Amino acid sequence: MLSEAMTVLAAAGGTAVVQAAGTDAWTGVRQQIARWFGRGNPQREHAQLERLDQTAAELEAARPTEVERLRIRQEAAWQGRIEALLESLEDIERARVADELRTLLAQQTAHRRVSADQSGLAVGGNVDVRADHGSAAAVTMGNVTLGNPSQPGPHQD
Repeated sequence: MLSEAMTVLAAAGGTAVVQAAGTDAWTGVRQQIARWFGRGNPQREHAQLERLDQTAAELEAARPTEVERLRIRQEAAWQGRIEALLESLEDIERARVADELRTLLAQQTAHRRVSADQSGLAVGGNVDVRADHGSAAAVTMGNVTLGNPSQPGPHQD
């Protein structure tokens, strides 16, 4: 049985795979995840590439009303695959492989600070929203600070 930290890591891996599918980051994430799973075995790596491609294709083909349910299902499936790999390893190798996955995920997070799809927008870091000549609306999830816009000058009436 995996430790809680390993389970959390596997969940983060599953989420990273699904979030990357269909974005500009997909090609890199796809290759890195397949290589991580393959552990130097070309056949295993190829099998994971096929699974990753299938995941991306399913998410792309999903109707808007099905996307969120499918994302959740795919995240859980990839979490399960990651957990199975980690569970199959001896403690020392498991720690090394987990560190490799942490590094891979950290690299993806560093490169991808913004993502958007049909479900919404996710941003890592601060967001500055300005409304010039119009209005803005926001849904808060975390710390959000909204200020009053300056009054229009004579040229903006």
